[in-house]
Amino acid sequence: MTGSSAVGPHPFETGLEPGPANHVPLSPVSFLARAAAAQGGAVAVVDGARRITYAELHARCRRLAAALAAWGIGRLDTVAILSGNTPEMIEAHFAVPMLGAVLNPLNTRLDAATLAASLAHGGARLLVVDADYAALAAEALAHEALAGTGAEIRVVAAGAAIGLPPGTRAYEDLIAAGDPDFACPGPADEWQSLCLLYTSGTTGDPKGAVYSHRGAYLQALGNALAFGLAQDSVYLWTLPMFHCNGWSYPWAVVAAGGTQVCLRKVDPAAIFRLVAEHRVTHLCGAPIVLAMLVNAPPEVRVPFAQTVRCATGGAAPPSTTLRDMEALGFRVTHLYGATESYGPATLCLPGPDWAELDPETRYGRMARQGAALPTLEAVRVVDPETRAPVPRDGAHVGEIVLRGNTVMKGYLKNSAATQAALGDGWYRTGDLAVWHPDGAVEIKDRAKDIIISGGENISSLEIEEVLTRHPAVMLAAVVAKPDPTWGETPCAFLELKPGAAASAPEILDFCRARLARFKLPRSILFGPLPKTATGKIQKFVLRERARAGEGPDG
Repeated sequence: MTGSSAVGPHPFETGLEPGPANHVPLSPVSFLARAAAAQGGAVAVVDGARRITYAELHARCRRLAAALAAWGIGRLDTVAILSGNTPEMIEAHFAVPMLGAVLNPLNTRLDAATLAASLAHGGARLLVVDADYAALAAEALAHEALAGTGAEIRVVAAGAAIGLPPGTRAYEDLIAAGDPDFACPGPADEWQSLCLLYTSGTTGDPKGAVYSHRGAYLQALGNALAFGLAQDSVYLWTLPMFHCNGWSYPWAVVAAGGTQVCLRKVDPAAIFRLVAEHRVTHLCGAPIVLAMLVNAPPEVRVPFAQTVRCATGGAAPPSTTLRDMEALGFRVTHLYGATESYGPATLCLPGPDWAELDPETRYGRMARQGAALPTLEAVRVVDPETRAPVPRDGAHVGEIVLRGNTVMKGYLKNSAATQAALGDGWYRTGDLAVWHPDGAVEIKDRAKDIIISGGENISSLEIEEVLTRHPAVMLAAVVAKPDPTWGETPCAFLELKPGAAASAPEILDFCRARLARFKLPRSILFGPLPKTATGKIQKFVLRERARAGEGPDG
């Protein structure tokens, strides 16, 4: 016999109800109040010569929240921001959710028409614009995609407001007018929507993912724990904050009480200088950022004494990049995730035997996508048809699925897409992977990127890994090209290192010594690769080029 046989309420369910003393909605805005109270004099943000302490940051965010409330911005109103990695962007990540409003960071590299459509779709009531993007914002605000909706969007300019509509308010004037003791309402509950983020468009079909306060709180703590953030951490912004809320690091660094160093443009010379000057301990970026660092000319490489922890997402970094980053003083951790999972969902955990492995084997292990973050409930690799988990043998290919509080609420105004992504109780990522005996997942390809040639499945990532080992190749992308005989064959697009040269026959000979014959690229094209604002290679563009037969064949 188990449990209590007594009739009526159980003693563990009586007199133990939640209340204000023991049940508060989880929200990442609470991290700032704690940091201001515990270490108000510590530097929270560095922006050039400017320093903002935690006490000042907290006061500025409350002032901004108060000013927005006075303008009528409240619960679930959308506040968009078009900005680089600036203090204003960090402040928006706290001030807007303090009101219970929804933050909508916009991709600064999109065209005006797409931005206008995003503002219209998200129902933005206010737009904060950094001076660097005033002209782009003005064009978007005047675009027919927005003008036809009748929407009235207030505009706040951080810096020069050239070209912006009449009535545009200066950001610092707004801060000065706000009450630093404003009683911020915060969210009514932790499931309340906090943020709207449009997918980066690698599929050509961006959608608006909606995050909750609970999910953002847990994601921030999961990243802080997994990445080893602490009070003495100095985080350099080499990842766009508009991308998945900068993987939650505006909140995660504050939760740890560390310092954030702003960087408006990814430039290797600036990165090396800031790493040395501020003794940076952590940074994040796409593999393209790592490639820029390892290929930076010697004259911009400022030496530094500390080891910098570097997290990278997207496609697995090539083994040559991992080796070169270590030589420069960076310790790379590979992450995996999506906009729909608040950014990183898994990370590659080093095994106890890794120190004894030969370098190539160790780099191969480092390129795996690894295990779930502590705050993600579960990750699986499942058969795409049956949804049953595949064997953990490192050979059977299945689809990665995720479950937990750090999976989005859904897509705004798109119930069909939400159902397709989340309907069976797991978030379907569309990424194909194997599951290793130690529980680590390893991506083999996107479902749409697998090349089926003569009935054989070919991983584009495997070919890309080989191509990037060539000393002249900086970036490689492989897609399927239609073939009348084989159905599809691999088509390789290569971006060479600055000053390097290579021919298609030379590349093919290099691959021939390292790949099975049926995996060899039948077409090799050279030139800059199209990328999203976060450095992901836009394979859908390359697939179109391959189908159209653009470029010289090798």
